[in-house]
Amino acid sequence: MEAGDTLRRLAAEMRNAAMELAAKVAGEVEALASVDEPDRLGDVPVFIHELAGQIEAPEAGRAARESPLASLARDHARRREELGLAPRDVVTEFLQLRRVLWRFVAARSGSLAAGELLAVEERLNSLLDQLVAECVVAYFDRATAELSRQARQDPLTRLLNYQAFSDDLDAELVRARRYAHRLTLVLLDVDRLKEINDTYGHREGDAVLRRVAEVLRETTRRSDLAGRMGGDEFAVALVETDAVAARAYVARLEAALNGGAGLPPGFSVSPGWALFPDEAEEADALFRLADARSYELKRTRS
Repeated sequence: MEAGDTLRRLAAEMRNAAMELAAKVAGEVEALASVDEPDRLGDVPVFIHELAGQIEAPEAGRAARESPLASLARDHARRREELGLAPRDVVTEFLQLRRVLWRFVAARSGSLAAGELLAVEERLNSLLDQLVAECVVAYFDRATAELSRQARQDPLTRLLNYQAFSDDLDAELVRARRYAHRLTLVLLDVDRLKEINDTYGHREGDAVLRRVAEVLRETTRRSDLAGRMGGDEFAVALVETDAVAARAYVARLEAALNGGAGLPPGFSVSPGWALFPDEAEEADALFRLADARSYELKRTRS
């Protein structure tokens, strides 16, 4: 039998045994013991098919960064994480895959020449190392994205924090100038928050702030911005919104918040708004005008 025929036969046998080999891998990973089928095997049978293909016909770019196989490895890592597996568990899964496949090859080593055996080892190890690297990349990307998200969020309300809202507002103003769009900045203060904290406790005060944030999420579009600017102050940027739409939004917002469900009796907010570019063209000026209107409304109600 020619050398190429021997490796093709080995690859074919590996493909035929893919499900059985994947089950052996899962059996060696403690973290997968409580995972039901077919999630327990995950994409391991597909990886075995690809590894068999690498034995038979090696491709330098089989697991290149933008290849379907690299993408599959990253998705596999993300799905494993969703099932509760830690990064070390996924690395362990690939280590066990290496061991299972090498035992499979070793059992058939009598039909392989020394050079063929070395080639199989190199091809398996190289591709497995690339798959592990892609899984690590997936975890790193997710962790980086999560840290970035947390850095932009107000921890209590999960809205944008002051810096993130300000940065995004600046970007929206640049876009509005370029395309001659209007934008409305709405500021609102929670009236008598200190009184709520003193009467009901700070836990209830925090619940009120979270409820306000929830209403802001419910009443804004995906293109709008909503943030907590600190303390009892919130801000909304309504993209491509004129004066008529801005007044309608503020009316809906007040109706939803003033005495709304999940809020203490007599609860109210004092919104103020400013329109770009009709009333102000810079973020600071928009904030000052909206804040002045919010303060004036609060003053007239007290």
